[in-house]
Amino acid sequence: MRAHKLMPPKLAIVILAAGKGTRLKSAQAKVLHRAAGLPLVAHVLRGVAPMAQKNAAASWVVVGHQAEQVQQVVESFAARAVLQRPQLGTGHAVAQALAALPRSVRGLLVLPGDAPLVRTETLRALLAIHRRGKYAATVLSARLDDPTGYGRILRSESGSVIGIVEQKSLQGDQQELREVNSGMYCFERRALAALLGRLGRDNPHREYYLTDVIALLRGQGSAVGAYVAPDPDEILGVNTRAELARVDLLLRRRKAEALMAAGVTLYQPETLAIDLDVTISGDTVIERGVELRGLTRIGRRCRIGAFSILENATLGDDVVIRPHTLVFNSRIGAGASIGPFAHLRDAADIRRRARIGNYVEVKKSVVGEGTKAQHLTYLGDATVGRDTNIGAGTITCNYDGLNKNPTLIGDCVFVGSGTELVAPVRVGSGGYIAAGSTVTENVPRDALAIARSRQVNRPGWARTRRQKLAAAKARKEEPPVAVGIPNARQRPRRSSRRGSRRKPAK
Repeated sequence: MRAHKLMPPKLAIVILAAGKGTRLKSAQAKVLHRAAGLPLVAHVLRGVAPMAQKNAAASWVVVGHQAEQVQQVVESFAARAVLQRPQLGTGHAVAQALAALPRSVRGLLVLPGDAPLVRTETLRALLAIHRRGKYAATVLSARLDDPTGYGRILRSESGSVIGIVEQKSLQGDQQELREVNSGMYCFERRALAALLGRLGRDNPHREYYLTDVIALLRGQGSAVGAYVAPDPDEILGVNTRAELARVDLLLRRRKAEALMAAGVTLYQPETLAIDLDVTISGDTVIERGVELRGLTRIGRRCRIGAFSILENATLGDDVVIRPHTLVFNSRIGAGASIGPFAHLRDAADIRRRARIGNYVEVKKSVVGEGTKAQHLTYLGDATVGRDTNIGAGTITCNYDGLNKNPTLIGDCVFVGSGTELVAPVRVGSGGYIAAGSTVTENVPRDALAIARSRQVNRPGWARTRRQKLAAAKARKEEPPVAVGIPNARQRPRRSSRRGSRRKPAK
């Protein structure tokens, strides 16, 4: 089959992401701040991606403040960056993008980079209204109960837009208007290009405002339309930390509702923090206070205990994560149980039906199928076979001050409580390590290893010591020092008599 040649794009998607965001009071560019696990500009790029693909055109992102960092995010979405320097307002930003666009582009969809809640369906509806009405420009608007701070949309009796009035310029009945400007527009390229050069900077910020184009279009008799967003929250932008918290909450609420609709049980969903890229299969239960971050993948019929945190974790089916467990960048096989108060990190690989219990830490280690490490254990840089028992208090001593060294433990090994495995060391399959051992040499297959000092019992020692302590207490004297136990406080006694030193003989 002969491949079809892509048609030149007729629509360009321009995202304005050059601003600093001074009201956030942050050293980081506004569009790099995260909501629901992603930078603000990434949400916008995701929203327009299906439209960009349909029109065979990449999105164009105008960057300025911290341009290199923003560009890294932009390029991960196959979008192109256009530099705006200096930053002289939204009208100036669109002019920079317009100069970079292919000649085949006939229309522009312009969006702010800090509006993460807008949906693809809403943008498609905006574009359809724009084309159907043959408008020179179409504004995405919304009706708000409290429109304070937004520019208001003025409409004629026929419903067409006749202007946008800023908050400070409202007069008379205009104070009652509830339809506001979102800062999202469709433009016909020719009409826009003809007017950008006529924008002035007679305003407090000395910037070129894109909103002024609407008034210029109406002044020359061009038709301007508007589409009201079905959900007013979609137009919300981020200028303050409080607004950032609000959009983060709304994005996570959307995610929770989608998961519950797909068959996931969420207890107290308002207490959960689930990033947008997390996937959870049906019949899984998420208890309250859980955080699921990054690219976490959770299988079917799992249970995630209260106040656990999972980041970039992959869980098979039927996994149980008990409360207060931390899992970072790790994998857990089907039917495994982790926690409570366990910590998996740095590529821990827990295989099927394994058990990792309370206060156990696993770092960069493989724990084999059916193996148990139930209590107070550290496994670092270790490979443990199947059906092995790791006793309470076991430690792999993997760091020698310079290098991390491996510990290899075979299948069906019994490691007694309180064992220290000084890496590099290998324990053969079927081996048995006596409790309290410090293992520094390899243990052969099916061998018993005992590596601890010889116990010495002194009959009557404890009774004698108690008697001496009691006698000293009765005399209110310093307790006597037990044999073999140093006492740093003991000092040679001095004579209390004066002149006890002998004078040299004459």
